[in-house]
Amino acid sequence: MKTVLFLCSVVALAVAQTYDASNDNFDIEGLVKDDAALQRYTNCFIRNTDCDEIATDFKKDLKEVYEQSCAKCTPAQKHILKKYIEALKQKLPNEYQEFKKTYDPEGKYSLALETAIATA
Repeated sequence: MKTVLFLCSVVALAVAQTYDASNDNFDIEGLVKDDAALQRYTNCFIRNTDCDEIATDFKKDLKEVYEQSCAKCTPAQKHILKKYIEALKQKLPNEYQEFKKTYDPEGKYSLALETAIATA
């Protein structure tokens, strides 16, 4: 019985090691191709405006994602974040700087995060 309880605890701990995967099928390619949608999501992330349900879900973990270099991200979440940051750098460079200042005000985590998601 103790073995079963221990195994259940290990499984529960393993499940808690990643963020909610309910939006892992998010169409990031569609978002980054649509400049207006990219701007809306960015406004949500840095200005708290134009937040839909999915953007709000992503936003709630962004500070921790930066601080922990996406350690709890699923492979799909790493891919989504990589594509989003790439598009932000290219299309909205001023907002990219604001995004970084919002989630990494001291500049301690950005390089590690971008390294962690580079191969996603």
